[in-house]
Amino acid sequence: MRHVIALDVGGTGMKAALVGTDGTLLHQARRATGRERGADAVVESILAFAAELRAHGEEHLGESALAAGVAVPGIVDAEKGIAVYAANLGWRDVPLRTLLERRLGVPVALGHDVRTGGLAEGRIGAGRTSDRFLFVPLGTGIAGAIGIAGAIEAGAHGDAGEIGHIVVRPDGPDCGCGQRGCLETLASAAAVTRAWAAASGDPGADAADCAKAVESGDPAAIRVWQDAIDALAAGLVTALTLLDPGTLIIGGGLAEAGETLFTPLRAAVEERLTFQKLPHIVPAALGDTAGCLGAGLLAWDLLSTEVSA
Repeated sequence: MRHVIALDVGGTGMKAALVGTDGTLLHQARRATGRERGADAVVESILAFAAELRAHGEEHLGESALAAGVAVPGIVDAEKGIAVYAANLGWRDVPLRTLLERRLGVPVALGHDVRTGGLAEGRIGAGRTSDRFLFVPLGTGIAGAIGIAGAIEAGAHGDAGEIGHIVVRPDGPDCGCGQRGCLETLASAAAVTRAWAAASGDPGADAADCAKAVESGDPAAIRVWQDAIDALAAGLVTALTLLDPGTLIIGGGLAEAGETLFTPLRAAVEERLTFQKLPHIVPAALGDTAGCLGAGLLAWDLLSTEVSA
C-alpha cells in the first residue's frame, strides 16, 4: 500500500503516522521527545522513530514508505532542510532533512509545526472551503499560518504568521522576544493559566479550570477570561486588517473551551471592526492530528514536485 511517513515533533512528545495517498492514517504512534537527554539525543530519537515507522510499513503494508514529512517547532529553514533553532529542544542548525534522508533512503520534506498544521487545516480541515484563511493555535504561545490557495505563505525569511508577537499592550508583560505586551503574553493558554492561578490563589489551576469557572459564573474567572479575549481580539483585528482572510481558524488548547471562547471572541472582534470584513471565525477541525496530517501532505507534495520536475 503506497504511503509516506509523517512526523510531528513537539517540545515533549512526537506524534507520527503512515499516511496513504488519500490522506488516511494507516498507522499511528507516539513517543517521548526525550529533551531532558539533550539536543543530540532528541535528534537520534527522531531518526530512530522514523526508521521504526519505515519498518512497520514494510512489514504490515507490504512496501516501504515513498517519502517522509517532518514538522518541527522553532525556527525552520524549510528550503535548506535545517532546523535552525528550537528553545524547547535545545538544538541549533540541525541538518534534519539530510540526516533523515540518509537514515531512511527516501526524500524528506521539513516544515514548521504551525505552518504544517495550518496546511492540513486549510486543505482537509476547517479551511478547506476557503481560498484565504488564517490559522491561529492558542497554546503555550501563539503563532499563525497564512493560507493562500492551498499553500502556506512562509514569508521572505520564513517568519510569516508570527501573530503572537504583535504588541497589543505596550505597557504589558515582558515577552521572551524582547518586546513588551505581545499577544502571547496576554492571550495564550499559558497566559490564561498564569492569570487564573494568581486570581484563584491556586498555583495548580490552569486555563481549562478557568474556562470551567467562567461557565459556572465565577466573577474572577470571567474577568481573567475577558481580559484575554480583549487582547486576543485586538491582535486578531490587526491581522485581519493586514491579511483579509475569508476564514479565521482558532485551534490549540484554549479552543477546547468551545463556545465559552468563540461566542465572546466573535463579538469582541466584530465590535472592533470598522471597514474590515468579518471573516468566518471557526474552531480547528483536526485537533492534535493536524501536524501529522500536514507532514503527510508535505511528503506527498514533495513527491508530486519531483515527478513533475
